[in-house]
Amino acid sequence: MLIQSKKVWIADQFIPAQIEIDDNKISNIYEYNEKQVDYDYDDKRIVPGFIDVHCHGAYGFDTNDANEEGLRNWTRGIVNEGITSMLPTTITQSKEVLIKALANVAKVVEEGYEGAEILGIHFEGPYLDIDYKGAQPKEHIAKPIIKEFQTYQEKAKGLIKYVTLATEIDDDYQLTEYLFNNNIVVSIGHSAATYEEGLFAFAHGARSQTHVYNGMTPFNHRKNGLVGVALRVKGMYGEIICDGNHSTTVALYNFFNAKGPDYGIMITDALMAKGYKPGSKFTFGGNEIEIYEDGSAHLVKTKGLAGSTLRMNEGLRILVEEAMVPFNYAINSCTINPARCLGIDKRKGRIGVGYDSDLVVLNHDYSVNQTYCLGKEMILWSEKGQAYLEATYI
Repeated sequence: MLIQSKKVWIADQFIPAQIEIDDNKISNIYEYNEKQVDYDYDDKRIVPGFIDVHCHGAYGFDTNDANEEGLRNWTRGIVNEGITSMLPTTITQSKEVLIKALANVAKVVEEGYEGAEILGIHFEGPYLDIDYKGAQPKEHIAKPIIKEFQTYQEKAKGLIKYVTLATEIDDDYQLTEYLFNNNIVVSIGHSAATYEEGLFAFAHGARSQTHVYNGMTPFNHRKNGLVGVALRVKGMYGEIICDGNHSTTVALYNFFNAKGPDYGIMITDALMAKGYKPGSKFTFGGNEIEIYEDGSAHLVKTKGLAGSTLRMNEGLRILVEEAMVPFNYAINSCTINPARCLGIDKRKGRIGVGYDSDLVVLNHDYSVNQTYCLGKEMILWSEKGQAYLEATYI
């Protein structure tokens, strides 16, 4: 299959080009109009498929639910916002719940599914700080123990690729070092660590930070906190929720301005409530949450933020059009940066020969015209111009 556009994102810029897709790979790149194409997208932007490394669920499903069809429905539906790869993310719960959740993801991966590729699992908790737990249930927060983690990884059949960890409660950084030595990303999050403790965690193998600004010690000009680590340590990846609610557009700009183009990672941190109308209520981590008019999810009891319903294409729009983040910084944050963080940047995150054919075609307003997952068209259009799989409120 051959597609083309006057705006294809290659080498940090938009160029006119044709993309040849052979099975699940990009087999060639040609000059614009060089060959007859199957689809001509004119001046619509073609960018690499989006990668979400921190997402709990959508459409009424949460990763902890351990429901096969719920997970399959999620991977099918999420392509409507341009996501082609993802890490289903757990939340702190009992061992029994977590084991079932991990086993469910492993089973679905083994037996098959459609849509966005499941790259692995993001294990958020239970190894967190009580004071910075956010919406995580405190009764199930635990001390990091390597043997216990090994049990979780066994049930996940090796799919845990990314762990959020309050590294200051990890005695002698034992789990941090174990994860690093086993090529599992350690992300400091829901943590009371000081700036200095954050630096030592980096020295022992931590390579990312979970939803920067949220669930961590704040920046102060005398006590710089983990936010200070995010702004100062260029080689530390940092997730950030780009909805304009968890962090203002000024905070988003400052983060990316400090981080540069290569280490910021956009995440949705989306909950099962994604796809539902404002006012809808759900249970998340044992707590009741409600969706506000702006799409944010709040704890009913405390009114505190509990997560988002952000669509990743909307996050890209917010970064570029509202936060005024340079486009290459913004697009890298949801493509090549998460791919590099996970060590899969030789097949994901770019448009180039030999890369997976994960592509997103964006309309001028950042809405998604088409998504290709491993070369397969995911959005079907009717003769009336309506998308069969267009995401709508449930």
